[in-house]
Amino acid sequence: MLKALAEYLDMPLGELVEGIVLHSFDGKAPFSAETLAKIEQLKDVYGLELTAADAHALEER
Repeated sequence: MLKALAEYLDMPLGELVEGIVLHSFDGKAPFSAETLAKIEQLKDVYGLELTAADAHALEER
């Protein structure tokens, strides 16, 4: 999912992750409304149903 988003934004995956982290450290949203709409499309394509609420409940198998 992140790799597909990085490709859509025409940037390396590492830069995307760094940008997301730096925005979160400043308490700011990292994405525009247009990018959020694309994220929703990608979530449908990849069948991603997880949300931020799921982050602390995930367990590795």
